[in-house]
Amino acid sequence: MLDIQGHDLAFNFAVRKDSANAYNVFIKNATENLLLDEVTFSDDSVIMNLHIFDAVLKAKVEGDSLKGFFIKNFAKNYRVPFKAAFNQDYRFAENSESSSTSFEGKYSVTFVNESDTTTAIGMIDHKAGNIVEGTFLTPTGDYRFLEGNVIDDKLYLSTFDGNYAYLFTAEKINDSTLRGDYWSGLSWHQTWTASRNENASLPDAEKMTYLKEGYEKIEFSFPDVNGNLISPSHEKYKNKVLILQLSGTWCPNCMDETKFLAPWYKENKDRGVEIIGLAYEQKPDLEYAKERVKKMIAKMNVEYDYVIGGSRDKAEASKTLPMLNRVVAFPTTIYIGKDGKVKKIHTGFTGPGTGIYYEQFIERFNETVNELLAENLALGE
Repeated sequence: MLDIQGHDLAFNFAVRKDSANAYNVFIKNATENLLLDEVTFSDDSVIMNLHIFDAVLKAKVEGDSLKGFFIKNFAKNYRVPFKAAFNQDYRFAENSESSSTSFEGKYSVTFVNESDTTTAIGMIDHKAGNIVEGTFLTPTGDYRFLEGNVIDDKLYLSTFDGNYAYLFTAEKINDSTLRGDYWSGLSWHQTWTASRNENASLPDAEKMTYLKEGYEKIEFSFPDVNGNLISPSHEKYKNKVLILQLSGTWCPNCMDETKFLAPWYKENKDRGVEIIGLAYEQKPDLEYAKERVKKMIAKMNVEYDYVIGGSRDKAEASKTLPMLNRVVAFPTTIYIGKDGKVKKIHTGFTGPGTGIYYEQFIERFNETVNELLAENLALGE
C-alpha cells in the first residue's frame, strides 16, 4: 500500500532469487511484470531501485511486513508512506463472487479540477470474481495497466510503475454513467465522470504537433551520452528514413514506446531506418541527464542513438525545436523521409495497456515506415 493523500493505493509485487542468488522484484499491474533487479539489504532494511526511474522503495523489514517510503530522489521532500504484507496476492480485497454491480464497458471520460480538464477513453474489463482491469487513454498517452476490485458496488483501480502512482475510484450514477475521483502523487486530484460510449474517440494524434509555416525539416545539434554532437544532417542518416523519439527517462509512456522501438530497431535497421531518441530530463543538468539516459539504454537494450535535448518543461523543450508549433507531450514521434523532410508527427503513445489501440498504433507505425521506405526506393532508382 502507498498512502496517497490519505487514501490506500494498492499494488502487488513478487520476489524471486535469480541464478546468482540475488533478489529480483517484479511489480505486478494486471498483465505487466516490471523487473526491479537492483535490490539491496542492509541490516534490517531493504532498498529497491525502481527500474529506470530516479526513485526507490526504502523500507524496514518487520517479520513478514515492510514499512517505509516511496522516494523520488530528484524531487525535494518527495516521500510517500509505503507498507507491504507477505503472501497477500490480492489488490484491494480478496477475490470473491462477482459483484452485482458491473462497470465493464467503453466510456467517454472527463477528468476535471480547478486547473485542468482532460478528456479520455475509459476501458474497463470485469475479470473473474470481483477483479477488474482497464485503463484510460488520453489525447497524449495512457494510464497504462490498471488493476483493482469492485467492493460494495464501488470501483477501485490502481497502478504503480515505479515513478507514478495512480488511484481511481468510482460509483455508478445510473446504468451508463460513472462518477469518481482520481489521485496521483502528493497533491494531484481530479474528479471524473464517464458515460458508456462504444464510439468514444479522441483528437487525431497526427494533427496536434506540426511544423510551423515555412519549415520542412527538423534541425538540431545535441550531445549524446558521450558528449558527441548528433544532428539529423549527419552522414549516418543520409538517404535513410529517420524516426525521432522525443522522450524522457521519467516518463512511463516513453518507457513503453522504447520497449517497442528497441527490438523493432534491431529487426529493421538493415532496411535503411535509423532512430534518434531525444531525452528531456527532470533537471536542466547535462551530467545528470547523461547518467539517467545511460541507465535506460543499458536496462532496455537500446541500440539506436540517444541525445540530451534539455529539460522536461514543455515550454523549455519547445525552445530547443523552434520549428515545431510546440512540444505537446512526451513521447512524440517524428517521421522523416529520405529527403530529410518531416512527413508525419504523432503526439503521445498508446501503450500495451490499451489493447486494440496499441495494436492499431503498431500497424500504423509499420505502414508509415514501409511507405517512406518505398518512397526512398523510388527516389533511388
